[in-house]
Amino acid sequence: MSSVTTGRRAAGAGTRPPHRTAKRPAERAAGRGRGGAAEADAGPSLLHFGKLESPLTTYYLLLGVTTTLVVFGLIMVFSASSVEALLADEAFYTDFVRQLLFAVVGAAVAAWAARWPVRWWRRLAGVSLVGAVGLQAAVFVPALGVEVQGNLNWLDLGFIQIQPSEFAKIALVLTGAAIFANKGSLVGNGLHAILPYVLPISAVVLALVLGGNDLGTGLVMGLIVVAVLFVAGAPKRLFVVGGAGLVAGIIFLVTSSSNRTTRISNWLDPTCQTDPDGWCGQSVHGLYALADGGWWGVGLGGSKEKWKWLSEAHNDFIFAIIGEELGLPGTLLVLVLFGVLAWACYRLVTRTQDRFVRVASAGIMAWLIGQATINIGSVIGLFPVVGVPLPLVSAGGSSLVTTLLALGMLLSFARSEPGCRTLLAARPGVIKRTLSILPSRRPSRPTRRRNR
Repeated sequence: MSSVTTGRRAAGAGTRPPHRTAKRPAERAAGRGRGGAAEADAGPSLLHFGKLESPLTTYYLLLGVTTTLVVFGLIMVFSASSVEALLADEAFYTDFVRQLLFAVVGAAVAAWAARWPVRWWRRLAGVSLVGAVGLQAAVFVPALGVEVQGNLNWLDLGFIQIQPSEFAKIALVLTGAAIFANKGSLVGNGLHAILPYVLPISAVVLALVLGGNDLGTGLVMGLIVVAVLFVAGAPKRLFVVGGAGLVAGIIFLVTSSSNRTTRISNWLDPTCQTDPDGWCGQSVHGLYALADGGWWGVGLGGSKEKWKWLSEAHNDFIFAIIGEELGLPGTLLVLVLFGVLAWACYRLVTRTQDRFVRVASAGIMAWLIGQATINIGSVIGLFPVVGVPLPLVSAGGSSLVTTLLALGMLLSFARSEPGCRTLLAARPGVIKRTLSILPSRRPSRPTRRRNR
């Protein structure tokens, strides 16, 4: 009996349980090969979609789209404005250099804004509102306000002219996000949803903008207010009543102005839309530019409509020049880029747990995507011409700088996602990655073994 027990112990000491048996290197390699094959059979697309759930995805989407649109806009501003500058006896690069300076300033502002923590944006809401209302009210001062094409929406500071309504958009976003983040679930009460954001804050800002006859900017601000209320959780009956009031207000604004009434009636008149020399000449020439571009365009710089035929070719109607020179691929590129921007904003809205970040991201999304939709719709004849620029692409310093400031704010929100800031800090910068390929100055010394 002792010999049998001893034999069993010896056999147990020489072998391991099945679940603890170590695999040989060949078996491990084969297992990894089978696992890799299984993952490949499961579909490599799932792996690629899994990478999109990285904490860095939203940050790099925003950064990449912003950079691409700004560079693309600079190229198109240079192409669309060069001829008009020459015809005005100016250097052909005048508007391009001006836009480039604003792009540099806007990039610096965006880089600074991206470093700000979320709590500082909440503290900035009240200051931005007071400053925006003060600047917008200053346009009615005779010595400061400047009227451009019938709209009193510019402020002359001596060395530069700015459009205060662009800064008012940021104020509406920050103020709404701060108010509804503090209210919490009280937003479900209609009175709490209206006071004080809709009345009196939004009403005062919109009244100042519409008082200067800038209906296009007023429409964009209306989209911001609606998006902020919707994401904050305002009751649905408020949107029904507010929508009816908004339609009534637009009808009143249109009928109270002969210029707006004529513009709407001409937009609805088919004969006006076919007369290149009439009231609708700008819209007609914009459609001519898109038609001349066809599928592949006439080539960068080859536009004919920018030779004094199409007014505001480098500003409100730059999308028409894009279609004429770059054809369908150029216009689709713009649409895709704004679609990616909308998706990045949507990721911020749905992934964050911070109510302030959620509401502010929705407001900026409505601002940029809504303004781009109005601009493109005006060019293709879907909407009447209301005079709003294409964000990041059209010429205009105030619009470019404030838009980059808003996108810098979104970048700071993206950096606040769990794990994003840590991953960004762990990655080396562009300079370090570039220098890492160079040989080291100090040659490595061979190690010597000590004989013992």
